[in-house]
Amino acid sequence: MPDHSIPPYHSAEGYRCDLPLEQVAEALRHNGFETYVVPDASRAKELFFEIVAREQPASISWGGSMTLEEAGILRALEEQSQIPVIVTGGSALSPEEKLENRRRALTCALFVTSSNAITAQGQLVNLDGIGNRVAALAFGPRSVVVIAGKNKIAPSLAGAMDRVKNYAAPMNIRRFADIQTPCKKTGRCHDCNSESRICNVWAITEKSRPSGRIKVILVDDTLGY
Repeated sequence: MPDHSIPPYHSAEGYRCDLPLEQVAEALRHNGFETYVVPDASRAKELFFEIVAREQPASISWGGSMTLEEAGILRALEEQSQIPVIVTGGSALSPEEKLENRRRALTCALFVTSSNAITAQGQLVNLDGIGNRVAALAFGPRSVVVIAGKNKIAPSLAGAMDRVKNYAAPMNIRRFADIQTPCKKTGRCHDCNSESRICNVWAITEKSRPSGRIKVILVDDTLGY
């Protein structure tokens, strides 16, 4: 078996940024993001459903996210029956159904996801495999909610992109037993040309336009990668 341990300089601790969350929140608000700071995942989940109750969306969907899974949001969405949910993943769907639902999700009323990184300057930084998540973030759904733990904060755009390529993506790929990429073995990006490459579409969201379309919930806890 190959050694899948990540070198120390590619550990989560190596990408830790201890900026006060309220400082990052102010930068996000300045850029038009409706932003909240909460103490833990439980409160993030409560706040998300408060936003849902306020907006009464006709449909909800999401972009793949360990943060949403860890916060219990995906399970809660699937268990509720008041609002139609467009499910975009899971073993119950065929690959064709997943792809079609991801297209449908681009026109849902409310889209929830996380962000691979958030800069101290108030930018959302994301890297996608096929682009469905970042496409919905940019345009389509009337409202977007982004939930991110304090571990996603980066001091700069360059730092955010480095974090995504050399920590978040290698960690994420390890969840998939059937996908083999160089970063899965080494814990760092090789800018590979693999058919299984999950790093294909960058999106840097500098501002929310219209203002308030994107809501950001910053969580004072570690969530996701």
